[in-house]
Amino acid sequence: AMGADGLAGSAPERGGGWAEAALEPVRWVRMLCRELGATFVAGVVLVYGLNQGFAGSFFRVASDYYWKDVQRVQPATVQFLSIFFHVPWVLKPLWGVMTDVFPVRGYRRRPYFVFSGMLGMFSTAILASVGLSVTSAVVCFVGISTAVAIADVTIDACIAKNSIDKPALAPDMQSLCAFSSSLGALIGYATSGMFVHHLGAQGALGVMALPPTMLVFLGFYIYELKMYQHNMKEKVLNKVTVAVKGMVQTIKYPVVWKPSLYMFLSLALSISTHEGQFYWYTNKEPPNPGFSQEFVGMVHAVGAVASMVGVLIYHKNLKDYPFRSILFFAQLLHGASGLLDLTFVLRWNLALGVPDAVFVTLEECVSRVVGRVRLMPMMVLSTKLCPPGAEGTFFALLMCIDSLGMLVAKTGGAFVLRALHVTRTDFSNLWLAVLLRNLLRLSALGAIFLVPTADQTDVLLPQDLLSSGSPAAAAGDEEERLLQLGKLTSHTDDDV
Repeated sequence: AMGADGLAGSAPERGGGWAEAALEPVRWVRMLCRELGATFVAGVVLVYGLNQGFAGSFFRVASDYYWKDVQRVQPATVQFLSIFFHVPWVLKPLWGVMTDVFPVRGYRRRPYFVFSGMLGMFSTAILASVGLSVTSAVVCFVGISTAVAIADVTIDACIAKNSIDKPALAPDMQSLCAFSSSLGALIGYATSGMFVHHLGAQGALGVMALPPTMLVFLGFYIYELKMYQHNMKEKVLNKVTVAVKGMVQTIKYPVVWKPSLYMFLSLALSISTHEGQFYWYTNKEPPNPGFSQEFVGMVHAVGAVASMVGVLIYHKNLKDYPFRSILFFAQLLHGASGLLDLTFVLRWNLALGVPDAVFVTLEECVSRVVGRVRLMPMMVLSTKLCPPGAEGTFFALLMCIDSLGMLVAKTGGAFVLRALHVTRTDFSNLWLAVLLRNLLRLSALGAIFLVPTADQTDVLLPQDLLSSGSPAAAAGDEEERLLQLGKLTSHTDDDV
Protein backbone atom coordinates (compact mmCIF):
# COMPACT_ATOMS: atom_id res chain seq x y z
CA ALA A 1 0.00 0.00 0.00
CA MET A 2 2.84 2.29 0.88
CA GLY A 3 4.47 1.52 -2.46
CA ALA A 4 1.25 2.27 -4.31
CA ASP A 5 0.80 5.54 -2.44
CA GLY A 6 4.38 6.48 -3.22
CA LEU A 7 3.90 5.80 -6.91
CA ALA A 8 0.60 7.65 -6.94
CA GLY A 9 2.20 10.62 -5.22
CA SER A 10 5.19 10.69 -7.52
CA ALA A 11 3.21 10.78 -10.76
CA PRO A 12 1.87 14.34 -10.29
CA GLU A 13 5.32 15.43 -9.19
CA ARG A 14 6.83 14.00 -12.35
CA GLY A 15 4.08 15.62 -14.39
CA GLY A 16 4.62 18.92 -12.62
CA GLY A 17 8.34 18.66 -13.28
CA TRP A 18 7.80 18.15 -17.01
CA ALA A 19 5.33 21.03 -17.08
CA GLU A 20 7.79 23.30 -15.31
CA ALA A 21 10.53 22.34 -17.74
CA ALA A 22 8.24 23.02 -20.69
CA LEU A 23 7.22 26.43 -19.33
CA GLU A 24 10.74 27.54 -18.45
CA PRO A 25 11.64 28.72 -22.01
CA VAL A 26 8.34 30.63 -22.14
CA ARG A 27 9.16 32.37 -18.87
CA TRP A 28 12.64 33.13 -20.14
CA VAL A 29 11.32 34.75 -23.32
CA ARG A 30 8.76 36.72 -21.30
CA MET A 31 11.56 37.93 -19.04
CA LEU A 32 13.54 39.10 -22.07
CA CYS A 33 10.48 40.86 -23.47
CA ARG A 34 9.93 42.59 -20.13
CA GLU A 35 13.55 43.65 -19.68
CA LEU A 36 14.51 44.40 -23.30
CA GLY A 37 11.19 44.98 -25.05
CA ALA A 38 9.02 42.60 -27.03
CA THR A 39 9.85 44.41 -30.27
CA PHE A 40 13.57 43.79 -29.77
CA VAL A 41 12.97 40.09 -29.18
CA ALA A 42 10.72 39.84 -32.26
CA GLY A 43 13.33 41.56 -34.42
CA VAL A 44 16.08 39.21 -33.28
CA VAL A 45 13.93 36.16 -34.02
CA LEU A 46 13.03 37.42 -37.49
CA VAL A 47 16.54 38.39 -38.61
CA TYR A 48 18.50 35.65 -36.88
CA GLY A 49 15.90 32.91 -37.24
CA LEU A 50 14.64 33.41 -40.79
CA ASN A 51 17.38 35.36 -42.56
CA GLN A 52 20.46 33.81 -41.00
CA GLY A 53 19.22 30.47 -39.68
CA PHE A 54 16.86 29.25 -42.37
CA ALA A 55 18.43 31.02 -45.36
CA GLY A 56 21.98 30.27 -44.26
CA SER A 57 21.36 26.54 -43.82
CA PHE A 58 19.35 26.21 -47.02
CA PHE A 59 22.04 28.17 -48.87
CA ARG A 60 24.78 25.87 -47.59
CA VAL A 61 23.21 22.67 -48.94
CA ALA A 62 21.72 24.06 -52.16
CA SER A 63 24.84 26.04 -53.10
CA ASP A 64 27.12 23.05 -52.52
CA TYR A 65 25.09 21.01 -54.99
CA TYR A 66 24.82 24.00 -57.35
CA TRP A 67 28.60 24.30 -57.71
CA LYS A 68 29.07 20.53 -57.86
CA ASP A 69 26.24 19.52 -60.24
CA VAL A 70 25.32 22.68 -62.18
CA GLN A 71 28.64 24.53 -62.55
CA ARG A 72 30.75 21.34 -62.14
CA VAL A 73 33.83 23.02 -60.67
CA GLN A 74 36.60 21.51 -58.56
CA PRO A 75 36.36 21.58 -54.72
CA ALA A 76 39.42 23.82 -54.34
CA THR A 77 37.87 26.25 -56.84
CA VAL A 78 34.64 26.37 -54.80
CA GLN A 79 36.72 27.16 -51.72
CA PHE A 80 38.31 30.08 -53.57
CA LEU A 81 34.97 31.34 -54.87
CA SER A 82 33.44 31.20 -51.39
CA ILE A 83 35.93 33.87 -50.36
CA PHE A 84 33.85 36.37 -52.34
CA PHE A 85 30.72 35.37 -50.43
CA HIS A 86 32.43 36.49 -47.21
CA VAL A 87 33.43 39.91 -48.53
CA PRO A 88 30.07 41.57 -47.57
CA TRP A 89 30.63 40.39 -43.99
CA VAL A 90 34.13 41.83 -43.96
CA LEU A 91 32.55 45.12 -45.03
CA LYS A 92 30.20 45.19 -42.04
CA PRO A 93 31.80 48.37 -40.62
CA LEU A 94 30.80 50.13 -43.86
CA TRP A 95 27.21 48.94 -43.52
CA GLY A 96 27.31 49.95 -39.85
CA VAL A 97 28.41 53.49 -40.71
CA MET A 98 25.77 53.72 -43.44
CA THR A 99 22.90 52.71 -41.16
CA ASP A 100 24.19 54.83 -38.27
CA VAL A 101 24.95 58.15 -39.96
CA PHE A 102 23.44 58.17 -43.46
CA PRO A 103 19.67 58.52 -43.13
CA VAL A 104 17.46 58.33 -46.22
CA ARG A 105 14.56 60.80 -46.20
CA GLY A 106 14.94 61.11 -42.46
CA TYR A 107 15.03 57.36 -41.72
CA ARG A 108 18.12 55.36 -40.75
CA ARG A 109 16.65 51.86 -40.57
CA ARG A 110 13.63 51.44 -42.83
CA PRO A 111 15.37 52.16 -46.16
CA TYR A 112 18.19 49.72 -45.47
CA PHE A 113 15.82 46.88 -44.63
CA VAL A 114 13.94 47.55 -47.87
CA PHE A 115 17.15 47.87 -49.89
CA SER A 116 18.64 44.64 -48.51
CA GLY A 117 15.37 42.80 -49.13
CA MET A 118 15.11 43.99 -52.73
CA LEU A 119 18.77 43.13 -53.38
CA GLY A 120 18.28 39.63 -52.00
CA MET A 121 15.08 39.04 -53.97
CA PHE A 122 16.62 40.28 -57.23
CA SER A 123 19.80 38.20 -56.83
CA THR A 124 17.89 35.05 -55.91
CA ALA A 125 15.44 35.39 -58.80
CA ILE A 126 18.24 35.66 -61.37
CA LEU A 127 20.21 32.79 -59.85
CA ALA A 128 17.23 30.42 -59.77
CA SER A 129 15.80 31.17 -63.19
CA VAL A 130 18.71 31.86 -65.57
CA GLY A 131 21.65 29.74 -66.72
CA LEU A 132 24.67 31.72 -65.57
CA SER A 133 28.41 31.66 -66.05
CA VAL A 134 30.59 31.09 -62.99
CA THR A 135 31.34 34.81 -62.72
CA SER A 136 27.67 35.84 -62.93
CA ALA A 137 26.70 33.21 -60.37
CA VAL A 138 29.33 34.53 -57.97
CA VAL A 139 27.91 38.05 -58.37
CA CYS A 140 24.43 36.78 -57.48
CA PHE A 141 25.72 34.89 -54.46
CA VAL A 142 27.52 38.02 -53.29
CA GLY A 143 24.26 39.96 -53.67
CA ILE A 144 22.45 37.46 -51.45
CA SER A 145 25.22 37.61 -48.86
CA THR A 146 25.23 41.42 -48.91
CA ALA A 147 21.48 41.52 -48.27
CA VAL A 148 21.81 39.35 -45.17
CA ALA A 149 24.85 41.30 -43.90
CA ILE A 150 23.12 44.70 -44.10
CA ALA A 151 20.06 43.42 -42.24
CA ASP A 152 22.31 41.81 -39.65
CA VAL A 153 24.08 45.09 -38.85
CA THR A 154 20.95 46.79 -37.55
CA ILE A 155 20.06 43.99 -35.16
CA ASP A 156 23.67 43.69 -34.01
CA ALA A 157 23.68 47.39 -33.13
CA CYS A 158 20.60 46.92 -30.96
CA ILE A 159 22.13 43.86 -29.28
CA ALA A 160 25.41 45.66 -28.57
CA LYS A 161 23.61 48.67 -27.11
CA ASN A 162 21.45 46.51 -24.85
CA SER A 163 24.55 44.56 -23.75
CA ILE A 164 26.12 47.82 -22.59
CA ASP A 165 22.93 49.04 -20.90
CA LYS A 166 22.17 45.69 -19.24
CA PRO A 167 25.41 43.70 -19.05
CA ALA A 168 23.88 40.93 -16.92
CA LEU A 169 21.61 40.00 -19.83
CA ALA A 170 24.36 39.88 -22.48
CA PRO A 171 24.66 36.05 -22.32
CA ASP A 172 20.86 35.74 -22.51
CA MET A 173 20.74 37.88 -25.63
CA GLN A 174 23.35 35.69 -27.30
CA SER A 175 21.35 32.64 -26.25
CA LEU A 176 18.27 34.12 -27.92
CA CYS A 177 20.23 34.83 -31.11
CA ALA A 178 21.78 31.38 -31.14
CA PHE A 179 18.53 29.54 -30.40
CA SER A 180 16.63 31.46 -33.09
CA SER A 181 19.40 30.82 -35.59
CA SER A 182 19.56 27.12 -34.73
CA LEU A 183 15.80 26.67 -34.99
CA GLY A 184 15.76 28.37 -38.39
CA ALA A 185 18.73 26.25 -39.45
CA LEU A 186 16.88 23.09 -38.39
CA ILE A 187 13.99 23.93 -40.71
CA GLY A 188 16.31 24.95 -43.53
CA TYR A 189 18.44 21.83 -43.36
CA ALA A 190 15.45 19.50 -42.97
CA THR A 191 13.84 20.81 -46.16
CA SER A 192 16.89 21.63 -48.31
CA GLY A 193 17.69 18.08 -49.40
CA MET A 194 14.09 17.45 -50.43
CA PHE A 195 13.94 20.63 -52.52
CA VAL A 196 17.31 19.91 -54.17
CA HIS A 197 16.18 16.37 -55.03
CA HIS A 198 12.84 17.41 -56.56
CA LEU A 199 13.68 20.84 -58.04
CA GLY A 200 17.38 20.48 -58.71
CA ALA A 201 20.04 22.64 -57.09
CA GLN A 202 19.25 25.71 -59.19
CA GLY A 203 15.49 25.51 -58.74
CA ALA A 204 15.85 24.94 -54.99
CA LEU A 205 17.73 28.23 -54.64
CA GLY A 206 14.49 30.00 -55.57
CA VAL A 207 13.13 29.14 -52.11
CA MET A 208 15.66 31.60 -50.72
CA ALA A 209 13.53 34.47 -52.05
CA LEU A 210 11.29 34.16 -48.95
CA PRO A 211 13.70 35.65 -46.33
CA PRO A 212 14.53 38.83 -48.31
CA THR A 213 10.81 39.26 -49.03
CA MET A 214 10.26 39.38 -45.27
CA LEU A 215 13.00 41.99 -45.00
CA VAL A 216 11.06 44.24 -47.38
CA PHE A 217 7.95 43.62 -45.30
CA LEU A 218 9.91 44.46 -42.14
CA GLY A 219 11.21 47.66 -43.71
CA PHE A 220 7.69 48.93 -44.34
CA TYR A 221 6.31 47.91 -40.95
CA ILE A 222 9.18 48.86 -38.69
CA TYR A 223 8.48 51.87 -36.47
CA GLU A 224 11.08 54.60 -36.52
CA LEU A 225 10.91 58.28 -35.71
CA LYS A 226 11.62 60.47 -38.69
CA MET A 227 14.57 62.83 -38.33
CA TYR A 228 14.09 66.52 -39.15
CA GLN A 229 17.49 68.19 -39.22
CA HIS A 230 19.05 71.15 -40.95
CA ASN A 231 22.56 71.07 -42.35
CA MET A 232 22.32 67.29 -42.68
CA LYS A 233 25.48 66.90 -44.78
CA GLU A 234 27.66 68.70 -42.25
CA LYS A 235 26.23 66.72 -39.38
CA VAL A 236 26.65 63.42 -41.24
CA LEU A 237 30.30 64.15 -42.03
CA ASN A 238 30.92 65.18 -38.44
CA LYS A 239 29.35 61.98 -37.13
CA VAL A 240 31.42 59.84 -39.50
CA THR A 241 34.60 61.59 -38.33
CA VAL A 242 33.67 61.17 -34.68
CA ALA A 243 32.73 57.50 -35.19
CA VAL A 244 36.04 56.71 -36.92
CA LYS A 245 38.01 58.50 -34.20
CA GLY A 246 36.08 56.58 -31.56
CA MET A 247 36.86 53.24 -33.22
CA VAL A 248 40.56 54.06 -33.57
CA GLN A 249 40.78 55.18 -29.94
CA THR A 250 38.94 52.11 -28.67
CA ILE A 251 40.88 49.50 -30.64
CA LYS A 252 44.17 50.85 -29.21
CA TYR A 253 43.28 49.67 -25.71
CA PRO A 254 44.93 46.31 -24.84
CA VAL A 255 41.69 45.13 -23.25
CA VAL A 256 40.10 45.47 -26.70
CA TRP A 257 42.76 44.52 -29.25
CA LYS A 258 44.09 41.48 -27.38
CA PRO A 259 40.83 39.48 -27.30
CA SER A 260 40.05 40.68 -30.82
CA LEU A 261 43.37 39.25 -31.99
CA TYR A 262 42.66 35.93 -30.27
CA MET A 263 39.25 35.61 -31.90
CA PHE A 264 40.81 36.31 -35.30
CA LEU A 265 43.53 33.70 -34.79
CA SER A 266 41.09 31.11 -33.47
CA LEU A 267 38.94 31.45 -36.59
CA ALA A 268 41.74 31.89 -39.12
CA LEU A 269 43.70 28.84 -37.95
CA SER A 270 40.66 26.60 -38.29
CA ILE A 271 41.10 26.18 -42.05
CA SER A 272 38.09 24.91 -43.97
CA THR A 273 38.18 21.58 -45.78
CA HIS A 274 34.41 21.46 -46.16
CA GLU A 275 34.23 21.39 -49.95
CA GLY A 276 36.70 18.54 -50.24
CA GLN A 277 34.77 16.52 -47.66
CA PHE A 278 31.43 17.33 -49.33
CA TYR A 279 32.62 16.17 -52.74
CA TRP A 280 33.97 13.01 -51.11
CA TYR A 281 30.93 11.91 -49.10
CA THR A 282 28.50 12.64 -51.97
CA ASN A 283 30.62 10.75 -54.53
CA LYS A 284 28.71 7.64 -55.63
CA GLU A 285 31.74 5.56 -56.60
CA PRO A 286 32.83 2.93 -54.01
CA PRO A 287 34.38 3.04 -51.46
CA ASN A 288 33.09 6.62 -50.99
CA PRO A 289 29.97 7.00 -48.81
CA GLY A 290 27.77 8.30 -51.67
CA PHE A 291 25.18 10.07 -49.50
CA SER A 292 21.95 11.29 -51.14
CA GLN A 293 20.68 14.88 -51.14
CA GLU A 294 17.94 14.08 -48.63
CA PHE A 295 20.36 12.39 -46.26
CA VAL A 296 22.83 15.28 -46.41
CA GLY A 297 20.02 17.69 -45.54
CA MET A 298 18.78 15.51 -42.68
CA VAL A 299 22.28 15.12 -41.19
CA HIS A 300 22.61 18.90 -41.13
CA ALA A 301 19.12 19.13 -39.60
CA VAL A 302 20.18 16.79 -36.80
CA GLY A 303 23.24 19.00 -36.41
CA ALA A 304 20.97 22.03 -36.02
CA VAL A 305 19.20 20.26 -33.14
CA ALA A 306 22.60 19.53 -31.62
CA SER A 307 23.44 23.22 -32.05
CA MET A 308 20.39 24.12 -29.96
CA VAL A 309 21.57 21.61 -27.35
CA GLY A 310 24.88 23.48 -27.37
CA VAL A 311 22.97 26.72 -26.72
CA LEU A 312 21.19 25.12 -23.76
CA ILE A 313 24.45 23.73 -22.37
CA TYR A 314 26.05 27.15 -22.56
CA HIS A 315 23.00 28.97 -21.17
CA LYS A 316 22.42 26.60 -18.26
CA ASN A 317 25.96 25.62 -17.28
CA LEU A 318 28.69 27.73 -18.89
CA LYS A 319 27.69 31.38 -18.97
CA ASP A 320 29.07 32.01 -15.47
CA TYR A 321 32.60 30.78 -16.25
CA PRO A 322 35.42 33.29 -16.92
CA PHE A 323 36.15 34.05 -20.56
CA ARG A 324 39.64 32.55 -20.60
CA SER A 325 38.60 29.27 -18.97
CA ILE A 326 35.64 28.54 -21.20
CA LEU A 327 37.44 29.56 -24.41
CA PHE A 328 40.47 27.43 -23.54
CA PHE A 329 38.47 24.23 -23.06
CA ALA A 330 36.17 25.04 -25.99
CA GLN A 331 39.13 25.45 -28.35
CA LEU A 332 40.68 22.24 -27.00
CA LEU A 333 37.46 20.34 -27.69
CA HIS A 334 37.26 22.00 -31.11
CA GLY A 335 40.59 20.51 -32.08
CA ALA A 336 39.86 17.12 -30.52
CA SER A 337 36.45 16.81 -32.20
CA GLY A 338 38.19 17.08 -35.58
CA LEU A 339 39.56 13.59 -34.98
CA LEU A 340 36.08 12.27 -35.79
CA ASP A 341 36.40 13.76 -39.29
CA LEU A 342 39.78 12.11 -39.66
CA THR A 343 38.37 8.75 -38.51
CA PHE A 344 35.55 9.03 -41.05
CA VAL A 345 37.79 9.98 -44.00
CA LEU A 346 40.18 7.12 -43.21
CA ARG A 347 37.17 4.75 -42.95
CA TRP A 348 38.21 3.58 -39.49
CA ASN A 349 34.56 3.72 -38.46
CA LEU A 350 33.88 0.69 -40.68
CA ALA A 351 36.71 -1.20 -39.01
CA LEU A 352 35.00 -0.43 -35.70
CA GLY A 353 31.69 -1.71 -37.06
CA VAL A 354 29.98 1.70 -37.14
CA PRO A 355 28.02 2.39 -40.38
CA ASP A 356 28.75 5.59 -42.30
CA ALA A 357 25.28 7.04 -41.70
CA VAL A 358 25.50 6.57 -37.93
CA PHE A 359 29.05 7.85 -37.66
CA VAL A 360 28.59 10.98 -39.75
CA THR A 361 25.47 11.87 -37.74
CA LEU A 362 27.45 11.47 -34.50
CA GLU A 363 30.30 13.56 -35.90
CA GLU A 364 27.92 16.33 -36.98
CA CYS A 365 26.27 16.46 -33.55
CA VAL A 366 29.56 16.64 -31.66
CA SER A 367 31.03 19.32 -33.94
CA ARG A 368 27.88 21.45 -33.73
CA VAL A 369 27.68 21.33 -29.93
CA VAL A 370 31.38 22.14 -29.56
CA GLY A 371 31.19 24.84 -32.23
CA ARG A 372 28.27 26.58 -30.54
CA VAL A 373 29.90 26.42 -27.08
CA ARG A 374 33.06 27.88 -28.63
CA LEU A 375 31.43 30.74 -30.56
CA MET A 376 28.89 32.00 -28.02
CA PRO A 377 31.39 33.30 -25.45
CA MET A 378 33.21 34.98 -28.34
CA MET A 379 30.02 36.82 -29.25
CA VAL A 380 29.44 37.83 -25.62
CA LEU A 381 33.05 39.03 -25.42
CA SER A 382 32.57 41.09 -28.60
CA THR A 383 29.52 42.86 -27.19
CA LYS A 384 31.50 43.71 -24.05
CA LEU A 385 34.14 45.52 -26.11
CA CYS A 386 31.77 48.05 -27.74
CA PRO A 387 31.95 51.64 -26.44
CA PRO A 388 28.69 53.48 -25.68
CA GLY A 389 27.39 55.58 -28.54
CA ALA A 390 29.11 53.63 -31.30
CA GLU A 391 27.84 50.14 -30.56
CA GLY A 392 26.65 49.43 -34.08
CA THR A 393 29.77 50.61 -35.86
CA PHE A 394 32.26 49.06 -33.44
CA PHE A 395 30.43 45.74 -33.16
CA ALA A 396 30.40 45.66 -36.96
CA LEU A 397 34.17 46.24 -36.86
CA LEU A 398 34.64 43.27 -34.51
CA MET A 399 32.42 41.09 -36.68
CA CYS A 400 34.46 42.25 -39.67
CA ILE A 401 37.60 40.98 -37.92
CA ASP A 402 35.86 37.65 -37.29
CA SER A 403 34.70 37.47 -40.90
CA LEU A 404 38.24 38.23 -42.03
CA GLY A 405 39.40 35.30 -39.91
CA MET A 406 36.87 32.99 -41.58
CA LEU A 407 37.92 34.33 -44.98
CA VAL A 408 41.55 33.46 -44.17
CA ALA A 409 40.37 29.99 -43.10
CA LYS A 410 38.56 29.51 -46.41
CA THR A 411 41.60 30.70 -48.36
CA GLY A 412 43.95 28.48 -46.40
CA GLY A 413 41.69 25.49 -46.93
CA ALA A 414 41.57 26.16 -50.67
CA PHE A 415 45.38 26.27 -50.89
CA VAL A 416 45.68 23.05 -48.87
CA LEU A 417 43.14 21.20 -51.04
CA ARG A 418 44.86 22.36 -54.21
CA ALA A 419 48.35 21.59 -52.91
CA LEU A 420 47.29 18.07 -51.93
CA HIS A 421 45.55 17.56 -55.30
CA VAL A 422 42.08 16.92 -53.85
CA THR A 423 39.75 16.99 -56.90
CA ARG A 424 36.22 15.96 -57.88
CA THR A 425 37.34 12.33 -58.14
CA ASP A 426 40.70 12.04 -56.32
CA PHE A 427 40.44 12.06 -52.50
CA SER A 428 43.54 10.08 -51.62
CA ASN A 429 45.14 13.02 -49.74
CA LEU A 430 41.97 14.37 -48.14
CA TRP A 431 42.93 12.83 -44.80
CA LEU A 432 46.14 14.89 -44.77
CA ALA A 433 44.14 18.10 -45.22
CA VAL A 434 41.86 17.15 -42.31
CA LEU A 435 44.85 16.25 -40.09
CA LEU A 436 46.54 19.59 -40.83
CA ARG A 437 43.31 21.40 -40.03
CA ASN A 438 43.08 19.67 -36.63
CA LEU A 439 46.67 20.54 -35.73
CA LEU A 440 46.12 24.20 -36.65
CA ARG A 441 43.01 24.30 -34.45
CA LEU A 442 45.05 23.15 -31.46
CA SER A 443 47.81 25.68 -32.23
CA ALA A 444 45.37 28.53 -31.46
CA LEU A 445 45.65 27.58 -27.76
CA GLY A 446 49.05 29.26 -27.78
CA ALA A 447 47.27 32.64 -27.94
CA ILE A 448 44.77 32.01 -25.13
CA PHE A 449 46.69 34.44 -22.87
CA LEU A 450 45.19 37.27 -24.95
CA VAL A 451 41.72 36.53 -23.52
CA PRO A 452 40.80 38.34 -20.28
CA THR A 453 40.20 36.31 -17.12
CA ALA A 454 37.09 38.37 -16.29
CA ASP A 455 33.64 36.85 -15.86
CA GLN A 456 31.15 37.07 -18.70
CA THR A 457 28.98 39.55 -16.78
CA ASP A 458 31.84 41.94 -15.95
CA VAL A 459 32.36 45.33 -17.58
CA LEU A 460 35.61 45.13 -19.55
CA LEU A 461 36.04 48.65 -20.95
CA PRO A 462 38.00 51.22 -18.91
CA GLN A 463 36.08 54.05 -17.30
CA ASP A 464 37.36 56.72 -19.68
CA LEU A 465 35.80 54.83 -22.63
CA LEU A 466 32.51 54.52 -20.77
CA SER A 467 32.37 58.22 -19.90
CA SER A 468 30.22 60.64 -21.86
CA GLY A 469 33.28 62.60 -22.88
CA SER A 470 34.77 59.91 -25.07
CA PRO A 471 34.51 60.27 -28.87
CA ALA A 472 32.43 57.13 -29.16
CA ALA A 473 29.94 58.30 -26.57
CA ALA A 474 29.78 61.74 -28.17
CA ALA A 475 28.76 60.14 -31.44
CA GLY A 476 25.71 58.65 -29.82
CA ASP A 477 24.74 61.59 -27.55
CA GLU A 478 23.58 63.75 -30.45
CA GLU A 479 20.40 61.72 -30.83
CA GLU A 480 18.95 58.71 -29.04
CA ARG A 481 18.28 55.71 -31.22
CA LEU A 482 14.70 54.65 -31.33
CA LEU A 483 13.88 51.58 -33.37
CA GLN A 484 10.92 49.37 -32.60
CA LEU A 485 8.99 46.82 -34.54
CA GLY A 486 5.44 48.06 -35.02
CA LYS A 487 2.58 45.74 -34.28
CA LEU A 488 1.94 43.99 -37.56
CA THR A 489 -1.77 43.68 -36.93
CA SER A 490 -2.48 47.27 -35.97
CA HIS A 491 0.28 49.32 -37.59
CA THR A 492 -0.53 52.73 -39.04
CA ASP A 493 1.66 54.92 -41.18
CA ASP A 494 0.54 58.28 -39.78
CA ASP A 495 4.09 59.45 -39.19
CA VAL A 496 5.15 58.95 -42.80
